Amino acid sequence: MTLKEWILLSVLSVLWGGAFFFASVAVKVIPPLTLVFLRVGIAALVLLIFLKAKKEAIPKGKNIWSSFFFMGLLNNLVPFSLLFWAQTSISGGLASILNSTTPMFSILVAHFLLSDEKMALNKVIGVLFGILGVGVLVGGNAMLGMDGAIFGIIACLGAALSYGFAGVYGRRFKAQKIVPSVGAFGQLAATTIMIIPIIIVIDKPWLLPLPGTSIILSVVSLAVFSTAFAYLIFFKLLATAGAVNVGLVTLLIPVSAIFLGATFLNEQLEMQHYVGVSLILLGLVAVDGRIASKAKSLSAE
Repeated sequence: MTLKEWILLSVLSVLWGGAFFFASVAVKVIPPLTLVFLRVGIAALVLLIFLKAKKEAIPKGKNIWSSFFFMGLLNNLVPFSLLFWAQTSISGGLASILNSTTPMFSILVAHFLLSDEKMALNKVIGVLFGILGVGVLVGGNAMLGMDGAIFGIIACLGAALSYGFAGVYGRRFKAQKIVPSVGAFGQLAATTIMIIPIIIVIDKPWLLPLPGTSIILSVVSLAVFSTAFAYLIFFKLLATAGAVNVGLVTLLIPVSAIFLGATFLNEQLEMQHYVGVSLILLGLVAVDGRIASKAKSLSAE
């Protein structure tokens, strides 16, 4: 990946790193499916305003909207629902560890479904180092209270698998000449439409108590920053860097969360954090492959 793509990936990790915090606050009061609706619905509205301001045309073709609906299913409805539900029984730290398996699923799915993203040893080794680094970074405390949380763990892994398929499927937007902002809006709008009948039947949101200020702020932040803005970057990266490379963001999310906590909440950084970050960076270097290729060419000379 280019330097610009690495910078965008880092920004995306910060935006999505906040999603685990905002969701953990909101899900204490708002049912998971209703929270998904609020997240995607508000984000879709924000992006619609953005597109109107840019005078960007919204496509109306049946094939394109079929793609939006399927992408919304794989990239929003299924993983968001599973992750929010999982966080009712497991910690956000453990959820982030399990979510970091996304690039491994991306490698497997891309290998079988894409001709230009075949499995490579450096990518497999790099992702394994990254997952190990996330485990060290988050620490053993994330594993506390795992008794009876097996379904939450399975749900997180299911979300990671869904993200893996979404990254591969989303590559078609480039072939359809859909710009990132339109792709982001389309899949969020489609997800909003799909989930409305589900929450009407299951959650009956009109019966829920009004949330407090902190919950409202968490939902708005989750929708605007961790969804609308984040997906603008996601689809731009997906078109240029590929599914496997975009999936690496899940390795960086815990790093962003740890350092944001240290910067703004005065949380203490410990040795495990530095070791974990080092392992993650080592894994990313291995996946990137440029240093290894340069060393190989120098040795050949």
